[in-house]
Amino acid sequence: MNQAKSPAEHGSPVVAGSGLDILARVSEMCFGLLMALTFVGAVSTVGPDQETPSTMWRAALGCNLAWGLADAMMYLLQTLIGRGNRLTLALDTKNAPDVAAGIGVVRNALPPLIEILVSDADLEPLRAKLVNLKPLPERPRLYLIDLLRAARVFLIVVLSTFPVVLPFMLLDDVPKALLISRVLSLAMLFGGGFALGRYAGLGAWRAGLGMTVIGVCLTMAIIALGG
Repeated sequence: MNQAKSPAEHGSPVVAGSGLDILARVSEMCFGLLMALTFVGAVSTVGPDQETPSTMWRAALGCNLAWGLADAMMYLLQTLIGRGNRLTLALDTKNAPDVAAGIGVVRNALPPLIEILVSDADLEPLRAKLVNLKPLPERPRLYLIDLLRAARVFLIVVLSTFPVVLPFMLLDDVPKALLISRVLSLAMLFGGGFALGRYAGLGAWRAGLGMTVIGVCLTMAIIALGG
């Protein structure tokens, strides 16, 4: 891993990586909420002797600490793979035997919907930029900024646990705390779905209600299993 230069300092779009956009942030939050909600429900199925407030919040927090770490590691892996894929594209384009072959390399890298909309003439400027792209790293690397973004992934997953576990920290009545926890979780899922719907143009209220329905169905499944 190279911490001497950030992707921006390296000066090449091949090593640059996008930050966590609203889709990634809200998805991680919803993931953390669903994980905590599921784990709290699973613990509550063990039996009355195990249903103490301390057990509930420790179980949920421990679960999301582990999943937050796993998610952060997967973010780093996906970043490295994506960077390697872009580097391979640039090198294959540079090493193409002729212009037509280079355009073919670029075309094969496009999503199907975009690929059918562009002509070879449209792709030639992009091919030329890839051929002239400098500097190129010898191999894909991770940078300090990637570690900071992975830490953000970890924090989002872990912090999303607190609306679920807070009632168990404040109340001794487990059933009441469990009810409040589920209501708070569903409210946050609605907010997450609302944000995702607005971002994707799917209808904010519709997406918010859809995410809430997913949470309700999950909660009902947990209750049916004894949680």
